[in-house]
Amino acid sequence: MSLKVRNLAIIAHVDHGKTTLVDQLLQAGGTYRENQEKQERAMDSMDLEREKGITIKAKNTAILYNGYTINIVDTPGHADFGAEVERVMKMVDGVLLVVDATGGPQAQTRFVLRKALQEGLKPIVVVNKIDRPLSTPDKVHDQVLELFLDLDATEDQFEAPFLYGSARDGYFMNTPDGERKDCVPLIEKIIEYIPEPEAKEDAPFSMLVSNIDWDDYVGRVAIGKVLGGSVKKGDSVWLLRKDGTKVRSKVGKTFTYSGLDTTDSEGCSAGGIVGVAAGIDDIDIGDTLAANEDAEQLPFVAIDPPTVQMQFSINDGPFAGQDGKHVTSRAIRDRLMKETKTNISIEVEDTETSGVFTVSARGAMQIAVLVETMRREGYELLVSRPTVIMRRDEAGQLQEPFETLYVEAPDEYTQGILKALANRKGLLEHMDVEASGRSLIQARIPTRGLIGFETELVNLTSGHGIMSHLFAEYGPHAGEIVTRITGTLVSMDTGTATTYSLQLLESRGKLFAAPGDKIYVGMIVGENPRANDLPVNPVKEKHLDNMRSAGKDKTSKLAPPVRFSLERAIEYIEGDELVEATPGNIRLRKRILDPNVRKRAEKAAKAPK
Repeated sequence: MSLKVRNLAIIAHVDHGKTTLVDQLLQAGGTYRENQEKQERAMDSMDLEREKGITIKAKNTAILYNGYTINIVDTPGHADFGAEVERVMKMVDGVLLVVDATGGPQAQTRFVLRKALQEGLKPIVVVNKIDRPLSTPDKVHDQVLELFLDLDATEDQFEAPFLYGSARDGYFMNTPDGERKDCVPLIEKIIEYIPEPEAKEDAPFSMLVSNIDWDDYVGRVAIGKVLGGSVKKGDSVWLLRKDGTKVRSKVGKTFTYSGLDTTDSEGCSAGGIVGVAAGIDDIDIGDTLAANEDAEQLPFVAIDPPTVQMQFSINDGPFAGQDGKHVTSRAIRDRLMKETKTNISIEVEDTETSGVFTVSARGAMQIAVLVETMRREGYELLVSRPTVIMRRDEAGQLQEPFETLYVEAPDEYTQGILKALANRKGLLEHMDVEASGRSLIQARIPTRGLIGFETELVNLTSGHGIMSHLFAEYGPHAGEIVTRITGTLVSMDTGTATTYSLQLLESRGKLFAAPGDKIYVGMIVGENPRANDLPVNPVKEKHLDNMRSAGKDKTSKLAPPVRFSLERAIEYIEGDELVEATPGNIRLRKRILDPNVRKRAEKAAKAPK
C-alpha cells in the first residue's frame, strides 16, 4: 500500500523567499479559514526572526491536500544556523530549492543543496520573485543546473523539475510565461515528484531524533520521521543513545504538526513526522527511539564543527542586578546548558574561572542571537569579542579555520572591498562583472577576518553590498589581522552623563552616550580616532556663578550618539573589552574597570617574559 505522505524541507539562501512560500502553501492547504486574517511569515515565530527577517530555528508544519499529508520543514538560510539545516535532512525525502530570479544561486544555496544531494534527496527547484523588473528566470535555470553539476548531483537529481512564480503574490507555473493563477502546480509537483517515505508499516517502531521541542506539561519532545511501525500514547519504547546506553520508557504523549499548530495526536504511523514525549529529560538529537531493546542505532548526519568561541560571564559591573532577574552564574550556566540540548551546533564549557563559560558556535551571529534571546528572557551577562578556535596539525603547526567568502556589490565599490579583504588576509579566488553593473567576488579568508566585516561592507558600499560565507577548511595561521585602528573614550567617573561634559568631549571623537545615560568608571563612552584609549569625564557638572547661567546648555545641540546593536557591539570590542548585555541596556566596557589596576595589567603584559 502506498503511503499518502510527502516529507520535504524548504532550503534557500537568506531572503530568497522560503518562509513566504510556506505561507502560501499553508493558505492553499486550508490552514486559514475564509474569515481568518492571514499571518505574514507565519513560520517565523520567534520575535528575533521577525525583527531580523531571517529564519533561525528549523520548524515543522504540514498541509493536507486531496488526501495527502505534506510535511514541510522550513529551514534557516544563514550560514551560522547551518546545523539546523543539516539535521533535518534525515527527516525528509526531498527538498524544495528556492532561488531568487534576480540574484540566482548564492553561497547558502550551495551549502544547503550540497547537504541535500549528499543525503540522496530529490530536489524541486522554485525560481521565485519572477515578477521583479530585473528577473532573469532562464539564466537562473542554467545557473542552478551548473550548480547541480558542480555538486555531483546524480542523473535523477539533475532532472529536477523547475517551477516559476512569486511566493509573495501566490502563483507558480511550470514555465516562466505560464498562467499566473495559484499554488496548485507546485503542490501537484510535490506529490508527483517527491518520493513517498521509505518506511515499513509492518516493522517494529523506530525513529531517529532529528529535532527537540519543549512542552510545559510533558517536558522534552523528540521530533523525527517514523521509519518503521507506529507510535502512540502508552507504548513502551527504548531510547538508544549515541554513546551506546539504553533506557526504557513509556510514551506519555504524541504530537503532530499541522498548519500553525502543534496538536496532541492519537499517534503516528510509518512515514509521518511526529513529536514524542517519553519523559526522558536528557533525550538528545541523534538518539534513536525504538520498540525493541536490540534495535539498530540509526545513523545521524555529521555536522560541521564550531569555528568561533566567546566567553560568557556574570555581570560584575556597578549597575549589576538593576535590570535583570537572572543574574547569578548558576542561572546563566543552566540556561546555556539548556541551549545545548536543542541547538547541537553550540558547545558550552566551564572555565577555570568561576562564573565564566566558553561558548563555541558556527559564527558570531549565532552567538549574538543566543545573547539577545537571553537578555529578552531577563538575563544579565558579560560577553567577550569572538575568537576563532585554533588547533595544531600533526607537525605542531598552528592552524585556523578559513571560509569561502562571496561578496556582491556595485562595480564602483570593488576597489574598496578588495582593499578591505587584503587587510583581513583575504585572497581573491574569482571575480565576475555582470552586465547589470554588479561585481561578484569570491575570496578565501580566515574566519578571524570575517569578524566585523559585514558592518565594514555596509559602510563601504552605502548598504548596497551583500555577503555570505561557507566554512572551507583549517589551514596555516595567516598572521596578525588588525580590524580596529581606533581607540576608545573611557569614563573615569560614575554618574549621569551631562550635556555640558558631552559637548566638551564631542571634539575628541564619536560619542556612544547621550545626556541622561547612566555611566560608570571603565565604561566606554565613545571612540577616539587615534589608536590609544583616552580617559574622559562624561558626568562632569557645569559649575554656575553669577556670570554664567545654565540656560545655554539646554539649547545646545549635540550630534546623536552611536547606538550599537548587540551584534555590532560584539564585533566592535577588542580583547580587553566586554559587552554588558541586560534586558534594558547594551553597554561597552573595559574588562578591568579600575584605571589603576588596568594600567598595571597592561604594563605586566608588555614586560619581557
